[in-house]
Amino acid sequence: MSRPSPDRPAVPPGDGTVDPADTETAERLLTDGRLSVEGRLVQASNATLYCSIELDGLRASCVYKPVAGERPLWDFPDGTLAAREVAAYLVSEAMGWHIVPPTVHRDGPYGMGMVQLWVEPDPDVDLVTLSRSDDAAIRRMAVFDAAINNADRKIGHLLPPGSDGRPGHVYGCDHGVTFSVDYKLRTVLWQWRGKRLTDEAVEALQRVRSALLGGPLLERLGGLLTAEEVEATRRRVDLMLKHRVHPYPPEDWPAVPWPPL
Repeated sequence: MSRPSPDRPAVPPGDGTVDPADTETAERLLTDGRLSVEGRLVQASNATLYCSIELDGLRASCVYKPVAGERPLWDFPDGTLAAREVAAYLVSEAMGWHIVPPTVHRDGPYGMGMVQLWVEPDPDVDLVTLSRSDDAAIRRMAVFDAAINNADRKIGHLLPPGSDGRPGHVYGCDHGVTFSVDYKLRTVLWQWRGKRLTDEAVEALQRVRSALLGGPLLERLGGLLTAEEVEATRRRVDLMLKHRVHPYPPEDWPAVPWPPL
């Protein structure tokens, strides 16, 4: 999620801005706020619009990806990427790790799509070094990606927030090609393959497993994914809990996205 231009700031700090950690307020703003398109992120493969959003004195920057701007893919059903981004946010919240910035599914200037709170990344962080590190936040992301079957974890999808963000936290973006029923994990974060999951990871997966058995998460995922995709997610989580190790790369699928950046 790169900035629209080097000299274009995110929403300036001050009263009325929204902290990504305040998910309840952020979701309300993203769902009910007035969305104004300000530009387009031209590097993105699908239509990705940089917007401002306001509601009752609250304001923020966000990304809006309309379904109408999604390019067809051979291995994912047409018009489903926005819903998958929202599903990834819900699983992130269920894990308790808040890896995905607040994300909602709503109507906008160009029709239904996903709207996600903008997180301004710290420009001083070397993302290549971060992606290859043993950083705890990056390890959590590797577990999260395995749970949602992320087919496109690139280095540029890592968002370590600036000094006004949560210390040590790393957000992730671009989760449209996720939740396939086939094993498609493709990521730059393979440094833990075959290693034991941390106790923290096991607890997070257990939380998701319980939520997938019934309740709000299961109900909301049912409106975003197919029943087969939800069941496949449950099976992946079960498998990780059974073996308690980070998965290995798939044998019949490219293990690293191209380009990796």
